[in-house]
Amino acid sequence: MAVTRNSDAVTPVRSSGAFSVWLTRHASTSVGALGRLSRQPFASLMIILVIGVTLALPAAINVIVKNVQSVSSSWNNALDFSVYLKQSVSVAEAENLSQLIRQRADIESVELITAEQALAEFKQQSGFGAALDQLGENPLPHALVVRPGPGNTGASLTLLQEEIGNLPETELVQVDTEWVQRFHAILDIVRQAIAIGSALLGMAIVVIIGNTIRLDIENRREEIEVTKLIGADNAFVRRPFLWTGFWYGLLGGSFALLLVQYGLYLLKEPVARLAGLYQGNISVATLGAAESAAILGIAVFLGLLASWITAARHMRRIEPR
Repeated sequence: MAVTRNSDAVTPVRSSGAFSVWLTRHASTSVGALGRLSRQPFASLMIILVIGVTLALPAAINVIVKNVQSVSSSWNNALDFSVYLKQSVSVAEAENLSQLIRQRADIESVELITAEQALAEFKQQSGFGAALDQLGENPLPHALVVRPGPGNTGASLTLLQEEIGNLPETELVQVDTEWVQRFHAILDIVRQAIAIGSALLGMAIVVIIGNTIRLDIENRREEIEVTKLIGADNAFVRRPFLWTGFWYGLLGGSFALLLVQYGLYLLKEPVARLAGLYQGNISVATLGAAESAAILGIAVFLGLLASWITAARHMRRIEPR
């Protein structure tokens, strides 16, 4: 019986075979690296705690600044300034002046507060109503509360205040919100300090993980020599230490997120009590998904970077004898 060969038969090509092998090796190495960490629970836990606290410090300060900025976001439009008129200016003249200023294109609104309204409000808020009734005449002047338009810049606001201050009816121009600008300037300084501090703490994490990987390499020196003796290259030998750095970064970043979230949880009740005293509604902003992912990503990156630098440096020094 003749044996015929089917020329149409096509031998399947396993294009994914190499990738499957690569993936299986990395999965096995990652599990092995995690197992080595679990066999040294105390030392591993200490390193993870240090990494977590180091990452939690800038993250917590950043969240605090974020909450303060969200509370103060309503102050950005509070650029009003008060214009106190001379005592000789009558109510009619004050009204005409407010109408004139309101017609400017760079003015959003002008509110006239007469001397009588100011005195009545002061009596109500100060609690000295009976004593103020003994005054022979009202010592308070008429005032205008001017709100500039949203298109104004810092230079145009300064020019606007000078122009209104030079009017003959004006006695004094008082800027009520200079402290807001100072406050935001302080927040900018704090954000810059957070960036600098985060960079320094990131370097500290690299040093901590790198030193740990270095000790692990020294402890496994004979194993590395034997592995190289049977033909393993530096990339193969370096792989377990990269996964060790990965796990340190991932677990340390996760612990940092837990610390920050727990701290925010502890702040919710005091903030709610404070908001109740001021009859307001203040909510504590927490870490978003993108921010949490960024913290984990940075932690993993620092762990891989530290382990790669350390392993690459020491692998060249370890050769079979």
